[in-house]
Amino acid sequence: MAKAAGGTKNPARTSVWLQGKAPRGGGRKGDQPSGLDRDRITEASVRLLDAEGLAKFSMRRLAAELNVTAMSVYWYVDTKDDLLELALDAVCGEMRLPDAEAPAGSWREALRALADEYRALLIRHPWVSPLVGRFLNIGPNWLAFVVAVQRTVRGTGLPPHTQNGAISAVFQFVYGFGTIEGHYMARCAEAGMTQDEYYREAAGTVEDELASHGAMESAKDLLAARGDATVEEMWERDFRVALDLMIAGIESLLEQEKRLEQEKRGERAGRGETPGARQEL
Repeated sequence: MAKAAGGTKNPARTSVWLQGKAPRGGGRKGDQPSGLDRDRITEASVRLLDAEGLAKFSMRRLAAELNVTAMSVYWYVDTKDDLLELALDAVCGEMRLPDAEAPAGSWREALRALADEYRALLIRHPWVSPLVGRFLNIGPNWLAFVVAVQRTVRGTGLPPHTQNGAISAVFQFVYGFGTIEGHYMARCAEAGMTQDEYYREAAGTVEDELASHGAMESAKDLLAARGDATVEEMWERDFRVALDLMIAGIESLLEQEKRLEQEKRGERAGRGETPGARQEL
C-alpha cells in the first residue's frame, strides 16, 4: 500500500506523471479495495471539485463520496496532490482540439477555437485556474493541448523568437479572462442569483456608495455603451473584442517581420550581395 505522503519538497521535480506514478488502469497489486480504480476516483474528485470547490476538497470527503474509507483511496494515489493532478488532466481532455491536418493559413480559426475551448474549461471548472500554476501540467491531455497551441502559433509564420510571446499574449489573456468570469459565476451561484440579478444589485450598490468618486464619472461612457446587454452578452462581446486585438497584434507583428526582412534584402542588394554569396567566399 502506498504511504499517505504529505507535501513535496521539490515540486519542480515531482508529478503524478513522473516516477512511475501515472495510472496504468488497474491500481496496485495486493489486497486493494474492490470496486475502485483510479478512473472512478478521478471522476468522483472532479464531481466534488465542481460541486464544492477546491478549498473544501479533502481525501476524507472524497472517501465519503465513494463510500469507502480514506485509507482505501491511498491504494490508488500517494497524495492529495497526485489526485488533483489527475483531475486537472482529466478535465483538460474535455477541450476539442483543432485538426492537426488543417490547411495552412487557417491559424486564425484554429487560434480562436483553442481560446474558446480554454475559456470554456476555466468557466466550467473554476478550480482549474489555481491548479494550472501549481503543477507541471505534463499529463497526456494537457500536453495534447500544448502541442495544438504550439502548432497553431507556428502556423502563423512568426519567427521562432516571437512565438512564445504570442502564445503568452493570447493564452495568459484567456486564462485571466476565464478565471474572472468563472469566479463571478461561482459568486452568483453562491448568492442564489442569476448573473444579471447579481450585476444589477452590485452595480446599484457601487453607484450609491461611490456616486461622487471620479471612477464613476470616468466609467460613465463605458457603462452607457453596454446598453441593455445581458451579463452573458457583455462577457462574450468583451472577449471577442480582446481576442480580435490579440490576433490583430500577431498580424501586425507578421507585417513588421516582413518589412524587416525586405529592408535586410535591400541592404544586401545595395552591397552587391546575392543569396549564397557569402557561402561562396
